[in-house]
Amino acid sequence: MEEKAISIRGLGKKYLLGVGGGEKYRAFRDVLANSVSGIFKRREKKKNQEFWALRDVSFDVEPGQALGVIGGNGAGKSTLLKLISQITEPTEGEIRIRGRVASLLEVGTGFHPELTGRENIFMNGAILGMTRAEIKKKFDDIAAFAEIEKFLDTPVKRYSSGMYVRLAFAVAAHLEPEILLVDEVLAVGDVQFQRKCLGKMEDVSKQDARTVIFISHNMDAIRRLCRRVVLLENGRIIMDGGADCVIDSYLTLNSKDRGVDTLKNKIDQLPADPAFRLKDIDIRQSGKSTLQPLASREVEIKFNYDVLETRKKLFVSFELKDMDGKVLMESFHNGSETDPTVYKGTYTSTAVIPANLLLPAAYELVMYFGVFGDRNFYKPISVLLDVQSDGKSNMVYMIRPLGGKIALPVKWETKQLRSN
Repeated sequence: MEEKAISIRGLGKKYLLGVGGGEKYRAFRDVLANSVSGIFKRREKKKNQEFWALRDVSFDVEPGQALGVIGGNGAGKSTLLKLISQITEPTEGEIRIRGRVASLLEVGTGFHPELTGRENIFMNGAILGMTRAEIKKKFDDIAAFAEIEKFLDTPVKRYSSGMYVRLAFAVAAHLEPEILLVDEVLAVGDVQFQRKCLGKMEDVSKQDARTVIFISHNMDAIRRLCRRVVLLENGRIIMDGGADCVIDSYLTLNSKDRGVDTLKNKIDQLPADPAFRLKDIDIRQSGKSTLQPLASREVEIKFNYDVLETRKKLFVSFELKDMDGKVLMESFHNGSETDPTVYKGTYTSTAVIPANLLLPAAYELVMYFGVFGDRNFYKPISVLLDVQSDGKSNMVYMIRPLGGKIALPVKWETKQLRSN
């Protein structure tokens, strides 16, 4: 039986919250800061509280496997990668690792700020156990991938965060570690470079048969790279399985949490604004309020509001997102330079989503209210819109397994030009 790339059993990490409740290692600046703050806090006695960032985590990762790790903020994702990277030590449990590990966890981790980009490349290679000759073979590829050739002899402390991440990823991916750990840090880079990184991680995993553990809030990126996903919640694994199944479960749970409050409760809790008062939002189909409309019928979104101060370019708007957070469409009423002034009074604005536009699926409906080019009156109001199929849908729904989020009506016409 092939040995596991990573084997984790009963892993836990505990922190102490309160005075003196940190890691054992402290830099001089931390000692100095604690000494100063102690002058003002000698009379305060706080009891340290235990906080388990991870608890009872166990799983294996096969060599060459790409594993995604997802979960909400504070779920323990970054702590897990720091433990695997040996940046911090576990409180309990064990981690067994087969092979060299390269990690890209935080901007600022792994490079010496006073050294140049060139020097840091060689230093990181040496840490991974590579000879100077081996590093030199990879050097040009690293420099080209990072796109910072002009700055290789500049100390990295002068790099922008984007330049830093580009070089850090290039080093981690090209120096041939058996295990590559990547946290959400890639979000610092531009979109084009993020795609480039995902492509490189695919090559590392599929072509080079190296192990990748990838943390991201971008579910599209996770689906693209990983066949297996672990879902963390409150420091524990609550799901471990195929990427589509785990991601869909996570997004559904997330949506239900967001939809606990009714629209009315959300509107009742809005802060007062001197220019605008939202009275009601009603999502209707066939004369009835619903958050589970049928795909084959049009959907009305009705906004009822008071304008308390006469304003130019006042708008109401909405956007539809898929459950990966991608905006599929948006629509504004008023708000352009040519729109007339909106005078004080009571208004109803109704938007109509055509029938057979949305495929049966869950969507996030996000609504905005404000003055174009100036400000929003409130934070956006969102609600889960769970579009259903009634079995009477047209053939366009057959494209669902092939991808796509909306069923844009397209007119087709076929003419026979000749017979054989």
